Amino acid sequence: MKITWLGHSCFKVEKNGYSVVLDPYADGTVPGLASLRESANRVYCSHEHGDHNGRSCVEIVTGIKSCPFEHTEIVSYHDDAMGSKRGTNTIHVLDDGEVRLVHMGDQGCDLTVAQKTILGKPDVLLIPVGGYYTIDAVQAKKLADELGAKLIIPMHFRGESFGFDVISEVTDFTGLYENVTFAKVSEVTVPAVPETGTVLVLKPANAL
Repeated sequence: MKITWLGHSCFKVEKNGYSVVLDPYADGTVPGLASLRESANRVYCSHEHGDHNGRSCVEIVTGIKSCPFEHTEIVSYHDDAMGSKRGTNTIHVLDDGEVRLVHMGDQGCDLTVAQKTILGKPDVLLIPVGGYYTIDAVQAKKLADELGAKLIIPMHFRGESFGFDVISEVTDFTGLYENVTFAKVSEVTVPAVPETGTVLVLKPANAL
């Protein structure tokens, strides 16, 4: 499974020639990121805010490739007030039988016991850490620990040249861990999963 961070909460996940784009951002919605122009077999969005629902920026590829992923959706909330502030959020799970990947979208609250049971133990957890619009660094660490996530890839944070001013930098999150790698690349291939609690910070492929 190949995972590429395009920026903000947008990832491209590929396996056996099949690809999925998660949470594409629309043009001009995320400071410091170039316009998104991708192609994929499927697009999944966690909610209908412009920085997560840029479906028109992804060309849908059709063909005979069969989907290698079992896809599960779990409805949660974008805030800590049962959606009354920012609405609902959909968590997407992609499982290819070897790697279980969870994209948390704009998760804004704790998960219920039932939701955690459905999620299971993620091999790869894509989780927002910037706070303000989503859970913050401390909440994200708590959630990752509760799920027993193995490889944790933070998203929805502010970098030196990208992201919203009101959200936090990734160091607020990485400072809570001992096993952290700051990669110089935007992608990772996961043939095997690391030990629980490993954090990998990717570079956004579409940073200006």
